[in-house]
Amino acid sequence: MERPFTGIKSLETPSTYAALTYDPLDISAAINRVRSPKAGAIVTFIGTTRDNFQGKQITTLEYTSYPPLSLQTLSKILTSLSTPSLHSISVIHRLGIVPIGEDSIVISLSTPHRAEAWQIAQECLELVKEKVEIWKREWFADGGIWRANRDGAEGVQETEDVPVEFLEQEDR
Repeated sequence: MERPFTGIKSLETPSTYAALTYDPLDISAAINRVRSPKAGAIVTFIGTTRDNFQGKQITTLEYTSYPPLSLQTLSKILTSLSTPSLHSISVIHRLGIVPIGEDSIVISLSTPHRAEAWQIAQECLELVKEKVEIWKREWFADGGIWRANRDGAEGVQETEDVPVEFLEQEDR
């Protein structure tokens, strides 16, 4: 089965960019997307796949979503964060298998000054985790757990022993 799309799927306005991809994230491109001579601050948050959760070793992490819905929600969040001093904001989330140590989300934004940039970046991340329809499957040595893409959210245990090479088959 093929992935639902290749490359980047996005919704954008002149000042917002919401995107999903199965490919490794291009951090430099995300930063350059929000760069402006009017901005004195560019803040970038990069979320990476860690090797553990609540003391258990993670062997694989996989993200899935329904792209039309999650892009629409993500775009609404970015629009809601707009302030007169926010020049530009970009959020790109990776889907599929994201190996340990690789980037799963990049949030970049530019404002005239750093204080507001830090605040908007943090608020953006919290809203993305709370509202965007992206789910993750964390695989441990003793099985996997599907959970909403939220820190510490309770998940649904999955104990079927699936080889790593088949984890992403539904998305291919």
